[in-house]
Amino acid sequence: MSRDARWQALLELLVERGRLDVEEAAAELEVSAATIRRDFDQLAEQQMLVRTRGGAVVHGVSYELPLRYKTARRASEKQRIAKAVAELIAPGEAVGLTGGTTTTEVARALAVRGDLASGSPALTVVTNALNIAGELAVRPQFKIVLTGGVARPQSYELVGPLADGVLSQITVDVAVLGVVAFDVTHGASAHDEAEAAINRLLCERAERVIVAADSSKLGGRAFARICATDAVDTLVTDTAADAETVRRFEEAGLRVVAV
Repeated sequence: MSRDARWQALLELLVERGRLDVEEAAAELEVSAATIRRDFDQLAEQQMLVRTRGGAVVHGVSYELPLRYKTARRASEKQRIAKAVAELIAPGEAVGLTGGTTTTEVARALAVRGDLASGSPALTVVTNALNIAGELAVRPQFKIVLTGGVARPQSYELVGPLADGVLSQITVDVAVLGVVAFDVTHGASAHDEAEAAINRLLCERAERVIVAADSSKLGGRAFARICATDAVDTLVTDTAADAETVRRFEEAGLRVVAV
């Protein structure tokens, strides 16, 4: 197992359990205790966990796994969701993309669509995500609008009043939201209030809103609210979504696409 894969596994275990000891982690990952101690020390230096005597605990009250360590989680589901979302976007439209692993996959799905290989522009993409802008900027047929703002290292998203200033001056045909949680009663939410504020503004500037969320995100809530359920037009999720949850979203007026 590579170091990055091991770190991802350790962080996921910490998010799930809140606390890990060295021997427990070594047994789970089938590596030596010395390796785990070294990993814990290095992750603590990056402020991604808090070192304790004999183990580690999650960093902070509301823990958010950095984007670079989330890319492999539910990867196949996210790719299917992304392809379905991309098919809902028409050539020539202006598309708003928030940050996150699923929306990054949406950007990649748009990039390989044959009918978007040319145009002036084939799409206008508005995003506050540095990684998404970087991936799409090499596509000359796409017009990329990147908001200003201060970068969050966890998600590569730009937040703050500079981002607000750009979004308040534009409109988009469709906003695609990546969320931490989406619930019929509580709406869409994120870990960070600054990200939620930018995402909320993007929704307000859009003619229609699509939430791209795998089934693990449904039925829960996170710290900061992005928007109410009735602000969303379409939910694209995977086929593992609970049937009752899907029914409730449909009763609330959403189109639900399960792939």
